[in-house]
Amino acid sequence: MTSIDKDSEQKPAKPLGYTGPRVNWRVFLIASAIIIAFSLWAILVPGNAEGTMETVTAWVAQNVGWFYVLTVTVVIVFVLWVALSKEGSVRMGPDHSRPQYKLFTWVAMLFASGVGIDMLFYSVTGPITQYMRPPEGKGQTAAAAQDAVVWTMFHYGVAGWAMYALLGMAMGYFAYRWGTPLSIRAVLYPLLGKRVKGGLGDAIDVVTLVGTVFGVATAMGIGVVLLDVGFSIIFGLEQGLALQIALVIVAVVLTIAACTSGVDKGIRWVAELNIWVAAALLLYILVTGQTSFLLNALIENIGQFAVTLPGRTLQTFAYDPGGSQWMAGWTLFFWAFWLAWGPFVGLFLARISRGRTLREFVIAAITAPVLCDFLMVSIFGNSAIHEVLAGNTKFAELAMNSPEKGWYALLQMFPGAPLLIGLGTLSGMLFYLTSANSGAMMMSNFSSTIKDPSQDGAKWLRIFWAVLTALLTIAMLVAGGVTTMEHATLIFALPVTIIAWLVMASFAKALRMERAHREGRALLRQARPAHGGMAPERTWHHRLAGMRSFPSKAQITEFMENTVQPALEDVLGEFTKQGYRAALDIAPNEHTGISSYGLSVAIADHRDFLYQVQAVEAPVPRFGGRTSHESGLYYRAEVFSQTGSEGYDLMDATHQQMIDDVLARYESHLGFLSYSSEHDYASVLTPPVEAGKDDER
Repeated sequence: MTSIDKDSEQKPAKPLGYTGPRVNWRVFLIASAIIIAFSLWAILVPGNAEGTMETVTAWVAQNVGWFYVLTVTVVIVFVLWVALSKEGSVRMGPDHSRPQYKLFTWVAMLFASGVGIDMLFYSVTGPITQYMRPPEGKGQTAAAAQDAVVWTMFHYGVAGWAMYALLGMAMGYFAYRWGTPLSIRAVLYPLLGKRVKGGLGDAIDVVTLVGTVFGVATAMGIGVVLLDVGFSIIFGLEQGLALQIALVIVAVVLTIAACTSGVDKGIRWVAELNIWVAAALLLYILVTGQTSFLLNALIENIGQFAVTLPGRTLQTFAYDPGGSQWMAGWTLFFWAFWLAWGPFVGLFLARISRGRTLREFVIAAITAPVLCDFLMVSIFGNSAIHEVLAGNTKFAELAMNSPEKGWYALLQMFPGAPLLIGLGTLSGMLFYLTSANSGAMMMSNFSSTIKDPSQDGAKWLRIFWAVLTALLTIAMLVAGGVTTMEHATLIFALPVTIIAWLVMASFAKALRMERAHREGRALLRQARPAHGGMAPERTWHHRLAGMRSFPSKAQITEFMENTVQPALEDVLGEFTKQGYRAALDIAPNEHTGISSYGLSVAIADHRDFLYQVQAVEAPVPRFGGRTSHESGLYYRAEVFSQTGSEGYDLMDATHQQMIDDVLARYESHLGFLSYSSEHDYASVLTPPVEAGKDDER
């Protein structure tokens, strides 16, 4: 049943018979076998693995590149449509739910989970490469310089975060508003029906899981290549594969220690620290570097990005002989990278965003973290461009041929280089740990059956995926390093593009149902007197007395037991007598200690009717009132439907007024169903929650 106390608002009540997270062995074993087989292939015959992936990547770029570009474009348009439509006000949860985290903490976790150490890796080599060897036109010109940083901002801009927003809001909506498991397959139920519970659903989870592992492994591989240089400079260690493997092992140990602490401890703490360290790093470079040039360039870069975004988004370089090769190495790789990261980052963002509206979620996801990305890319990239414009071509060649060395070479040019290098390495480690930590947690969720969205997979499962991801990272380092990782990401992200299309189609159906629910009830209200169908009508004496009456716990308990329960029992008896399949659920509330009363009426092939009365704690207003207790709290008897609180208090209603309100609400529900039928809108899209069903996901 719906619950609104402080604890259950963030952790909904578990279904009867719920036994906790369980491993989905079919998904676990198939995904593990694919990753282990690939890892062994890359380790045992690295030359063959590298050559094969290079060939496949060239074919994908030449023949399927347009599909990546089209997919990302449609995703951007779709999430903006959701945010700007009336359905953007729908919450990821019941209507009464509110966010769990403060804005700064939430944005910090958005940014840190969705951006990895790879952004530091490409923040120097990207702009310099586009300046020296642009995709079109002549290099090393004023036009190339103006465009160089914008290309990297484009690759780390709206496109990736739109993908995160799509999957995050879809999973969060279905999990927290309809009580489905927090998974991709649950999102697809409106489109695929009960087939998502069987082999088709498992196949979807396998694709999602494998794509996620490759995406995280690529970020880890790029990260250790970069940190390899930092640790070599700081501690005097020899650079190379041995140090990179050692860093992977150390990072796995730290990841295991962090991921077992959960979202509220490890990931939250690292995310907030990450923001401050990254901000300190940028501020140091801005103040000690070419301050006026960097600020001027930042403003111009953002303006150029905004003006050219539509054209870049649909750019395929079809008329350029070398267009497919450039696209494979840059735009298509980044689009594949975002797609591979989309499911796990989307799942993580959904986990931390319960109670936020779809509009708030989308706008925050495609603005706040994107602006942080722009700051990092512009300040690092323009600092590097300024050095090249001054004639340092040797630095330019280093940054293009060895991006990790180019990044640290830039840091060494600033005053206090040892401090800056230490700060940069710490920032890289925090980016690395946040991605690896949240990745291991989400992988365990994808390979588990979890009905309660507030829970995660078993700790041992997180450890397993952290280790297996490390194995895959080492395998790709052996088989060619960053280039091999780029190829693998581009290949294994292809099936995820299909999932993105399915999610958009499925979520669109759900939003049509939300629209039908809103419009159907609005039409019914227009045909009814102003006092009907909302709160029970009272005499003006009762209304005046209630304005400054703040009932105690004892008073609300007495009202629930002596008025609410008998009235609902009478309505239940009449529904049952007339052949309806109805039930009255009395559920204890651990927070308030006051039971809630929920009357439900089953309607075949449509959304069931729910009328629930719940005691809600609220602070006594500062202007005071009559209250019989000194706790500073009073209680409201609020009515809830399946989508949350209806916003009014039943306290002091009579037995007959209670019955009238139930019937008015039931009539309103029938109006919604009638409107849905007339306009060909589905009235129910999600599977019913059945106790003890192990195959529910």
